[in-house]
Amino acid sequence: MTLHGTIHLHPAHVVGPVRRRTFGSFVEHMARCVYTGVYEPGHPLADADGLRTDVLALTRELGVSSVRYPGGNFVSGYRWEDGVGPVEQRPRRLELAWHSTETNAFGLDEFMTWADKAQVEPMYAVNLGTRGTQEALDVLEYTNAPTGTAWADARAANGHEEPYGIRMWCLGNEMDGPWQIGHKTAEEYGRLAAETARAMRRMDPDLELVACGSSFPSMPTFGAWEQAVLAAGYEAIDMISAHIYFREDHAADQASYLAAAEELDDYLDAVVAACDHARTLGKHSKRIMISVDEWNVTNASRGGDAGEDPSGEDWPEAPAFAESTYTAQDAVVVGNLLISLLRHTDRVASASQAQLVNVLGPIRTVPGGPAWRQTIFHPFALTSRHVSGQVLATVSESPERANPRRGGTSPVLDAVATWDEGTGSLVVLAVSRSRGQDLEITVPLGAFGEDLAVQEAVVLHDEDPYAVNTADDPDRVLPRPLAGARIEEGTMRATLPPISWAMIRLGRQD
Repeated sequence: MTLHGTIHLHPAHVVGPVRRRTFGSFVEHMARCVYTGVYEPGHPLADADGLRTDVLALTRELGVSSVRYPGGNFVSGYRWEDGVGPVEQRPRRLELAWHSTETNAFGLDEFMTWADKAQVEPMYAVNLGTRGTQEALDVLEYTNAPTGTAWADARAANGHEEPYGIRMWCLGNEMDGPWQIGHKTAEEYGRLAAETARAMRRMDPDLELVACGSSFPSMPTFGAWEQAVLAAGYEAIDMISAHIYFREDHAADQASYLAAAEELDDYLDAVVAACDHARTLGKHSKRIMISVDEWNVTNASRGGDAGEDPSGEDWPEAPAFAESTYTAQDAVVVGNLLISLLRHTDRVASASQAQLVNVLGPIRTVPGGPAWRQTIFHPFALTSRHVSGQVLATVSESPERANPRRGGTSPVLDAVATWDEGTGSLVVLAVSRSRGQDLEITVPLGAFGEDLAVQEAVVLHDEDPYAVNTADDPDRVLPRPLAGARIEEGTMRATLPPISWAMIRLGRQD
């Protein structure tokens, strides 16, 4: 029996603009993200700077807009100056966040060279764990100041005469986490972040600064942490960070996992409420936006993560761990999480999927060998490529199914749409969470005129929801044409298979 769902939308009902920074990513000195990921001198496809050109090409194809660097937990013990200057003179360090050896062969200048070639905007994080305000000012001078001062002249001596002009800066990382080097209380961090933000603005008042929110919504500090941090530095910052990951904990958890976007919706609503409460208490006029600068899915419960976190007496270089091999189902959930981010575009100003390569990455590599697209690559790339204009307020109606994790039910259909009036492009992103039945969707289009036609319709689905892409079979799971997507009497109709994500692009007829 086929299920039925309806998506209601109207061009006048706008949430906010499509923001290119929603399609950010994250590169951390963790496991194989940098070394044998983006950077591998000696690889057959490495360029003169040691950057893997296959990974660069895939990054551009993925549609990444910005990249957060260099961490993550790594940044809370990082000395940025270790990673600039002649490579042969850079110190090797014991890296405490991930119990490995950091060679510092790849640092700030290499990252900026990579970012330029990848055509992405840099988002730089400063160390507020073991260091503080002075370190932030030093690296800001190195990156953004014109020559004529010590750190700017050092940048020029290292081959980069012109300032980099980095606009987005993260004030530390997950500072309420006991696992964080330099872990702090909310009051300690709030004061340090505010002092650092004010000092950085003396050098460059137009920076966009992101303060650390609580590490995860399940943290006991969540909510109270945001209040304390915002009370200390509301006017000095622009965004507050939000981090969240999802996984299918066991086979019986499949229905709840498929509806993970509802948890993201609730989390973002809670962060917005905390920010607006602080705005009211402080009688501020501006609104604090959200940077979801770590989000993704993992599949550790199904043995998908390669390797164990290193420990003990061994301090390896770029060890392989946290390398999820993603399934078709994971890709559907990622597509649904992107739907959630878009429908919160009024307050989500930036987002970074964690991470880009190997470590929970949409891109995987073999050292000395190939790179390929994981399943989660595809919904991200298609969404980034096609959405534009305004995000529309979208209401979906469909049957509901049990959601044990939330103790209730969740609809089998979730969707969002974007409308670009200038180009006449209407993009509908939809997910079927049904596990055994097709889902026919209808979208009334009367408010958009009579000249729309289906220009492209693709679906990501596999008969085996746990099918994966590998180096030997990199195209096992791909988006396929969605047969039968059509417009009849002013209504768009399409049928989605179980556990699927679809992108349907409509445009004006010639």
